[in-house]
Amino acid sequence: MQEPDVSSVVPIEELTFEAGRLCLNFTNTAEWHASDQPTEHLHSYGDLVRWAQQAEILTGDRAEYLVEESNRRSEEATQVLDQAIILRESIYRIFSAVAADRSPKPDDLDSLNIALSESLRWLQVSQTTEGFTWTWGGDAAALDQMLWPVARSAARLLTSEELDRVRECTDDRGCGYLFMDTSRNRSRKWCDMRGCGNRAKARRHYRRVQADNNSNS
Repeated sequence: MQEPDVSSVVPIEELTFEAGRLCLNFTNTAEWHASDQPTEHLHSYGDLVRWAQQAEILTGDRAEYLVEESNRRSEEATQVLDQAIILRESIYRIFSAVAADRSPKPDDLDSLNIALSESLRWLQVSQTTEGFTWTWGGDAAALDQMLWPVARSAARLLTSEELDRVRECTDDRGCGYLFMDTSRNRSRKWCDMRGCGNRAKARRHYRRVQADNNSNS
């Protein structure tokens, strides 16, 4: 495996949300996930809150409130960050295995189920002007509340008919980006044609030129 080029790593505020599912977007908070040198974006509880706000899990007011709470409960905030990374890595390994047509490890499913059982106790039905909908209740000061919809998203995807559309970028440097393949013929291989896809295309072209040169020499 080649060493990834980290010169283009973007700050957490500029991460894209194009994976197609909340849980997959969460796994992509670590870049070059399949390499020997993943790049971490969640360095603090504040990073986790900012990501959740960008993901539209948290409103601006709620995000600000949780950051203030985390300053008063710093030890708990650190524990939640550790919990988030453990959950993220379990979800990544589960869907990386699915994308490779392998069975996920039981320990990773156990980790997801623990997070899921915690989250589902806060899920409730609420009435709106248009009928009824699922909403999140529970303690408004819970520092781990952004993880509840992530765990539910992973469970819903695992049990959906679209599970076979989960892909992992095939870049040989270990990109590890997970995404939903929505192409008509389900042939998408890379996270982005402008990045890993373009590199693969250029590499194939180079090999063809080299082969032509060798055959003509």
